[in-house]
Amino acid sequence: MDLNAYLAERRQEVEGALDRCVPRAGERPARLHAAMRYSLLAGGKRLRPILCLASAEAVGGARAVALLPAVALECLHTYTLIHDDLPAMDDDDLRRGLPTCHRKFDEATAILAGDALLTLAFEVLARATPAAQLVQELAEAAGSRGIVGGQAEDLAAEGCEPDAALLDFIHTNKTGKLLRAACRMGALAAGASAGQLAALTTYAEKIGLAFQIADDVLNVTSTAQQLGKAVGSDAARKKMTYVALYGLATARTKAAALIAEAQTALAPLGAQAEPLAALAAFTIERSS
Repeated sequence: MDLNAYLAERRQEVEGALDRCVPRAGERPARLHAAMRYSLLAGGKRLRPILCLASAEAVGGARAVALLPAVALECLHTYTLIHDDLPAMDDDDLRRGLPTCHRKFDEATAILAGDALLTLAFEVLARATPAAQLVQELAEAAGSRGIVGGQAEDLAAEGCEPDAALLDFIHTNKTGKLLRAACRMGALAAGASAGQLAALTTYAEKIGLAFQIADDVLNVTSTAQQLGKAVGSDAARKKMTYVALYGLATARTKAAALIAEAQTALAPLGAQAEPLAALAAFTIERSS
């Protein structure tokens, strides 16, 4: 399949839906809404919402049923990026090649924009079906047993000796849980069977870890222009990464093995899962 064309088409669909769901820039409080739109509509891979749409189609559903969950995922993901970039967290100046939200606006506005996008995610999700299951999936991925917990351990681990079990915990929760939720939410919105949901869950868990390993590698091998954010920052902050623990070659080998396992997990879904297989490879072949 032509993955570039597929991604371009799905990104356009997702970005149109995001634009419709987020308040207009002129609506009061105008500065807050401008900050929300600035971060949410700044581009990016849109991998999580695209995985959500592709998962709905992989189980025989129409991707339209997964569009609201896809929007909710990207709203929540953007909130995490805004907060990760704050001075109290990673203190980054660039995101997607643009000034971070707190640099473009101010720190207080960035905090509130993140808070508002997190809340908007659940407002949007409440309009989807089956709402209760979808809300539970996203909430579990986002909280102290998911993204927030992974971020807390990531911050606490800075400067510590690399530890394999802790590193897996950080990456699984900070990054992997939301990718897992993306696939499961798309499948649930499309009425997946238990077997289909299990296959997609295994797939998502594998690509979630591989995606973060690839991020660790790119922080060492890419440029700020390619990545759209600072490079070499992991080493500068003494962050716990797969490259720091295993070295560059082994990290790449581990990521490739995870992708092979993810693609194998899709076998029960047949040809409908071809886009997911291509997206799995994309998670480690990307340059940003």
